[in-house]
Amino acid sequence: MKYSAKYSQLVMPQDTNILGTLFGGKMISWMDIAAAKAAHRCLIDVSADSIVTRAMETIEFQEAVEMGEWVNLESVVVSVGKTSFKIKVEAYAERIGGEKRLACSGIFTMVSVCKNEDGTFKSVAHGLNLS
Repeated sequence: MKYSAKYSQLVMPQDTNILGTLFGGKMISWMDIAAAKAAHRCLIDVSADSIVTRAMETIEFQEAVEMGEWVNLESVVVSVGKTSFKIKVEAYAERIGGEKRLACSGIFTMVSVCKNEDGTFKSVAHGLNLS
């Protein structure tokens, strides 16, 4: 079974750095949301309450994104562990009349968790596989 998600954001003035391009931290935040959206789709009929970000790796910025452009994020679960999911996220920039271009990519590890009675969280096995 393939788990994936799409998510889009418009780059607004508050999202930009001093050069007028998308702030890298904002891009990573949006990518984290896109990863969470794909992982969340894995939790149907599973004992976990939610997922949390465990790690981000191989974040690579390829193209600057300017104010007024759309960032279209595509995420797909590429592997699963006992409690975790690895999600590949690609962020494409798109301007009016222009072709979409790969702006950033990365791999995110998310972990399925349950909330304890005392408010803390523990990782839990999700029991899913990708076959």
